[in-house]
Amino acid sequence: MPFRYRLQKVLDFRINQKEEQLMRVQKAQQAVYKAEEDIRRNNQLISETKDGMRTADPTMYDYYDKYLKHLWEEAERLEQIRIELQKQLDIEIQKLVKCEQNVKVLEKHKEKNKELYLQEEKQAELKNFSELGVTRFFRNKQEKLTEEEREEQK
Repeated sequence: MPFRYRLQKVLDFRINQKEEQLMRVQKAQQAVYKAEEDIRRNNQLISETKDGMRTADPTMYDYYDKYLKHLWEEAERLEQIRIELQKQLDIEIQKLVKCEQNVKVLEKHKEKNKELYLQEEKQAELKNFSELGVTRFFRNKQEKLTEEEREEQK
């Protein structure tokens, strides 16, 4: 009879949980990348606006100042969003680590059970061979005794 792990359904469930958590981690990582890209774009706008301000008409300085102030506020808001997304990513990674640990625990348990199963199978096989040897020995002994009795009778 082949090895059958009695907790296989639980192991499969935990593997599925780990895969789902991995997907969540990937989505959170993508969100962080997007936030970092938004920050980079905003910083690019700030630098372009500063460069434009240098060559602009002095009457436009007030508008440039207001726009730069808006861009800096936007930069702060984007950085807060990135920090929150990074915290969420860290939480998701911790959950993923726990899921991986749960899977590893069951995989080790399965491996130990398989080793025990193989060892028991080997012992049962040796016991079978031992019993065959004992029966063969007694059969041979009986045959010798019957032959000796026949020879004595002749």
